[in-house]
Amino acid sequence: MIDAGFVIHPATRIGHVHLRVADLKRQIEFYEHVLGFSLHWRQERKAGLGAGGADLLRMSEDRDAQRTRGTTGLYHFAVLFPSRRELARAIARLLSLRYPNSPTDHLITETTYLDDPEGNGIELYIDTPERGRWDMSDDGFGAVDAQGNQHSGREPLDVEALLRELQPGDSLEQPAPEGIRVGHVHLHVADVAESNRFYHDLLGFEIQGQSAAVGVSFVSAGGYHHHIGLNTWLGQSAPPAADGALGMRYFQVVLPDESELKLLTDRLEQANLSIERNEDGVLVRDPSRNGVLLTAIQNLER
Repeated sequence: MIDAGFVIHPATRIGHVHLRVADLKRQIEFYEHVLGFSLHWRQERKAGLGAGGADLLRMSEDRDAQRTRGTTGLYHFAVLFPSRRELARAIARLLSLRYPNSPTDHLITETTYLDDPEGNGIELYIDTPERGRWDMSDDGFGAVDAQGNQHSGREPLDVEALLRELQPGDSLEQPAPEGIRVGHVHLHVADVAESNRFYHDLLGFEIQGQSAAVGVSFVSAGGYHHHIGLNTWLGQSAPPAADGALGMRYFQVVLPDESELKLLTDRLEQANLSIERNEDGVLVRDPSRNGVLLTAIQNLER
């Protein structure tokens, strides 16, 4: 029997995201020039990027791959910045390059959204939990500020105020700071309830909020607002992308040690789910065919 009350280790976090791309050179240039990522390594048609340390993004090139529309897969991956000043630098860089982006105030985060040249969604954000909380129910989605006032949670960000965080002499060409990491991923899924059974009931992520009316659920480890977002915004029962399509191959879930990885692997096997073991960890697919790579922290530098 699988323990129905299992909770994933609170130190669990998101590692890197792996994308299948059509033009690796163009994608590397975008992430270096527009976002300030550093190229960690490149081997023929594969590359890893980040800001020092473990990779935040990996890409594999397949020039014949096509992008499918209206399918499950990545909505966006979200890069968490260490300070408001560094987010201001990143957004100022986008503005100086006239790169399209959508600054948004979620109250508990300040963020902007953009797409890379191949249409992969990206969020750049900082956490601001002191400003309020999300207010989610089956009837809808919103936010409540620290004074108790209701907000939509999707208001325009005060970019002018944010940019005042910059100081004279701050260079927009400076590489992305070492403290950035992938804070969360947000996925298109076919069914939120079915996805909750996988991520919550089986893997043990805790549900932080959900709304049937909006078609969304947020799950996380350790009480974070969300490490994984799940939505049906492309339609209930949306089909998975074709094998080998452009987009996300998988995202990495990093566990604190090998014993925690074994706990999850045992649960997957007890549930009779198909898994693939490799040198980085254990690859499994959620009910919408999104790839999840479970990794112990010792495997990050391999």
